[in-house]
Amino acid sequence: MSVSEATARRRVVKALRGSAGTVADRWVELQLAQEELRADISEHELRQEADALITALAEGLDTALPVSQVVNSYAELHQAVVDLSLRRVRGGATPTATSLAVLALKEAVLEAVQSFTDDTAELFAAALLVNRLLDAAGALSFDTYVAGREEIIARQSRQLLELSTPVVRLWRHVLAVPLIGTLDTARTQVVLESLLRTIQEDRAQVAIIDITGVPTVDTAVAQHLMQTVNAVRLMGAECVISGIRPSIARTIAQLGIDLSRIRTRASLADALSEALELTGESARRAAVSR
Repeated sequence: MSVSEATARRRVVKALRGSAGTVADRWVELQLAQEELRADISEHELRQEADALITALAEGLDTALPVSQVVNSYAELHQAVVDLSLRRVRGGATPTATSLAVLALKEAVLEAVQSFTDDTAELFAAALLVNRLLDAAGALSFDTYVAGREEIIARQSRQLLELSTPVVRLWRHVLAVPLIGTLDTARTQVVLESLLRTIQEDRAQVAIIDITGVPTVDTAVAQHLMQTVNAVRLMGAECVISGIRPSIARTIAQLGIDLSRIRTRASLADALSEALELTGESARRAAVSR
């Protein structure tokens, strides 16, 4: 005799609520037995997330939501799975291990259901329901892990970009950005934000962009440089580009790139001298030396 889904739901909810502590303990035990499933997470943390997830499972199943929608549509359950997954991201677990940790809850739940009924048909219906429910939770966990990991990688990449393009204060009201490597769109944005912020904080009058470490300058790189120069001027400061080597000058000329409206110098030292002239620092120093 077949058992309705509604009956199976009631059985699972009864088991989750009547044996919540036992289910949580068993799930923690299963994870501790397989080191790769818990990553760098303490037993106390495992128990906390077990309590939260089991409570949310029972509450979600006790709604009118279809089983296929419970995980994604019941807010508390959705959040419990997301929190678990992000905790695994920070702990260094793999996405597969994270999903398997969620799926390990099946065994603990089904053991609890068995303690409330020995009817084979009811157990079979409950097993199908639990599989559908926790398979959806495992899929959500996997997706959340991947998204969280991508976010961490993007943040780390941005931090590396910021470290690789420091804004240096060379003189009073004079800043410099030594560029090394390729200047692409993402890096230009980081340089621009950092430089404009520092100009405002230091009330700088001149910003030197040194491209000695930039291997080649093509049309795209030139456009990025001009974008940066225009933004600096909008902040009320002047911009000087240094590090124009003969090979780069020849390439720029061959490409027909017009940098005539931008102050350029061959070396950083020459650019600093130009900056001191622009800020009037040279005149002040000459007056003091007399």
